[in-house]
Order: sequence, then C-alpha cells, then structure tokens
Amino acid sequence: MAKTLQMIFTTATGKKVTLTADEPRADLTAQSVEAAMQEIIASGVFEVDGAPLAAVVGSRIVERNVTELIHG
Repeated sequence: MAKTLQMIFTTATGKKVTLTADEPRADLTAQSVEAAMQEIIASGVFEVDGAPLAAVVGSRIVERNVTELIHG
C-alpha cells in the first residue's frame, strides 16, 4: 500500500497549494506535521506565481493500493 503525506497551504494571494511527500514516517503526529509546515512557511523557499506560502490549511495521509499489470 502506497502512502503519501499531503500538506495543504495557502499563498499570500489566497491560492491553495499542496506539497506531497512519499512514504511518510509512521510516527507522525498532527503537532509535528504542523510544526514542519510552519517551518516551511517561515523558510520562504516555496513560491507560487511569485507569492510565498502564507498559512497552513491542513494535512492528511493518503493510502492507496496499486496493482501493476505490466511492469517495465
């Protein structure tokens, strides 16, 4: 089962942005994810159309089953 952590932000102009991390650690807590998201905002590393990330909207872990039929 594939897992991803989706971190959802808004930019300074109000646009929603989702950053995704594959195979997150099993011991993540809401508090640790929110703290990491606040650090991402504070770092100013990410911009969308020239607008920096400004606020945390939410986060979630998504699990999905993948069955490969042909593998190359």
